[in-house]
Amino acid sequence: MEYKSRKMCIMLLILLQMLLLVSCSPPRRCDPGVRGLCRPTVEEKPKCADLLLSYCDDMAYTQTMFPNILGHKTREDVEVGAEYLLISVIESLLRGQCNPDIRMLGCSVLAPRCEKDVVLKPCRSTCEAVHKKCSHAFDEIEMAWPYFLDCDRFFVGEEEGCYDPLEGLRAQQDEEDLENMDLIPPEDTASIMQFVYHSNAQMINILKKTEEQCPDIAKTYSIGRSMEGRELLVIEFSNNPGQHELLEPEIKYIGNMHGNEVMGRQLLIFLAQYLCSEYHHGNERIQTLINTTRIHILPSMNPDGYEVAVNGLQDTNDGDEEEGQRYSTWNIGRNNAQNVDLNRNFPDLTSIVYNRRRSKGYRTDHIPIPDFYWFGKVAPETYAVMKWIRSIPFVLSANFHAGDLVVSYPYDLSKHPLERNMFSPTPDDQVFKLLAKMYSTSHETMSNENAQCGSSRSHSEKGIVNGAQWSSITGSMQDFNYLHTNCFELTVELGCDKFPPEEETFIAWHENHEALITFLEAAHRGIKGIVKDEEGNGIKGAQISVRGIRHDITTAENGEYWRLLTPGIHIVTASAPGYTRAMKKIHLPPRMSTAGRVDFILQKSLLDADMLEEEDIIPSMGSYDRFDPYNQYERYTQMADLSQPREEREEKPWWWNYFVQPGGPAPTWLLKQF
Repeated sequence: MEYKSRKMCIMLLILLQMLLLVSCSPPRRCDPGVRGLCRPTVEEKPKCADLLLSYCDDMAYTQTMFPNILGHKTREDVEVGAEYLLISVIESLLRGQCNPDIRMLGCSVLAPRCEKDVVLKPCRSTCEAVHKKCSHAFDEIEMAWPYFLDCDRFFVGEEEGCYDPLEGLRAQQDEEDLENMDLIPPEDTASIMQFVYHSNAQMINILKKTEEQCPDIAKTYSIGRSMEGRELLVIEFSNNPGQHELLEPEIKYIGNMHGNEVMGRQLLIFLAQYLCSEYHHGNERIQTLINTTRIHILPSMNPDGYEVAVNGLQDTNDGDEEEGQRYSTWNIGRNNAQNVDLNRNFPDLTSIVYNRRRSKGYRTDHIPIPDFYWFGKVAPETYAVMKWIRSIPFVLSANFHAGDLVVSYPYDLSKHPLERNMFSPTPDDQVFKLLAKMYSTSHETMSNENAQCGSSRSHSEKGIVNGAQWSSITGSMQDFNYLHTNCFELTVELGCDKFPPEEETFIAWHENHEALITFLEAAHRGIKGIVKDEEGNGIKGAQISVRGIRHDITTAENGEYWRLLTPGIHIVTASAPGYTRAMKKIHLPPRMSTAGRVDFILQKSLLDADMLEEEDIIPSMGSYDRFDPYNQYERYTQMADLSQPREEREEKPWWWNYFVQPGGPAPTWLLKQF
């Protein structure tokens, strides 16, 4: 009996130990594979919360949600970020421009709208409109467009249920505009212009603002970039900007080809502002000009050189230099960043014409660019302008320089290799003289012999001079225009001081503004028309010939043409391969204000022997359509991207240190090169 009770006690003790072990052992791990073993964790869904960011308290909504579109988890995360810091100071950085548009656009990403615990994204169309309006303001302070305002990444289309983050602002502005509509008089042209020198960023800013003020007649576009990556920005004026209109002549103005010759650049900035303002003030002359002409203005072909010239002038002014030392700085900034003189960098087609002038059937128009040209140093600025010239059917052009007071016309290269100052006329010499005199006589003083100030004095007459007779050069832009395209270009020298004092910009505008307008109107001299076949289709590439002038022009895409001519009687012929020639006799009175309309209808036929013989000669010079056969464009764009000097890359903008926080990541997205 005693044995059994002892055995029972031992068994009870063992059982008790087992119970203690079970109760003290850690719980079994949660195994999702075993049903009922672990309870699933339920994460709380984000909910709408009050919008408490002080710089976003004027948004049209009061609820937001975190994490936000950028991934910031809390309001505190937003407030310590560089993005929020940027929108808090953007008004000061941009000096009031685009305020509060940029700030409110940033708030729509940092503190997005929340309704019924669902985040609504801002509209892409609003972002794109603000970007178009304000990107130039960031360029002006050399700051990149903020990454969190990327219209494609953080904004959506209307079909996705977006909202307009500027909704409340627009309603307020519309109300204010309605109240002030009759109170604010239109801005006077003189009050818009600032007669000072403008930096490259300021120039871009003015052109963009002009486009905003006159969107019905003005449009900006880029033709490429300089060696150091600066934009070559053009502003055009037309009653249908961005579009070529049938029989409407196209004309271009180019300034600052030599970076240190700055007055032409400023005059073209003033001209853009003037055309915009006067058109909307009801100036009938300007309205007629813009409604019948497509005007293209490139204020600076050499923005890199301009930067060097400005810095060189400042260095000169900082020291007490004598006249001889001042003269040594005369050419600082003349060339581009490759040290290339852009007005010696175009293909030398004039020598080709001189070498072939005794050949039967030789031509002085649409001379192809020889392949060997591309093996030399072709500047990206030259390349961009050549592509531009070939892409638009320009009729007339002027290129603005300084160093003299005169209008120079082609040829620029002397026809005799040993005679540096030999009169070397083109077949259109009378037309060029007429055009040159139109500018010089409309100028306040240029045609006055007592006003002459440079080396052209011994060769010029009433303010005009043949380029080769004045100073023979090869590779000039005006010779290239005439020999490669239909465009007639002149070179306008605006004064003997290349970088005159700032106060002279007003005087220069007063002296030149009538000449600038008169020369634009000259695009309507001569004749224009359309060459068609018997079925009414325009014939592209037909030749328009004038008896006694060995220089043809060719028809554009729709068979249209423009032919600048002097007053008088002319015999004009239209011809094209596969068609019979058509000839007309025309009379142009002395005071024609618009081009005479002369159309041609060509009948199909077999190629005549004369044309076949002539066609055989042209291919020996190469194909006109053969442009950049070695794909130089890609090479130039790569060079422009990599050409920033190391010192310039390392130098940060003046505002950089304000955004760099100790221990935090550097906001390199603010830097344009990143």
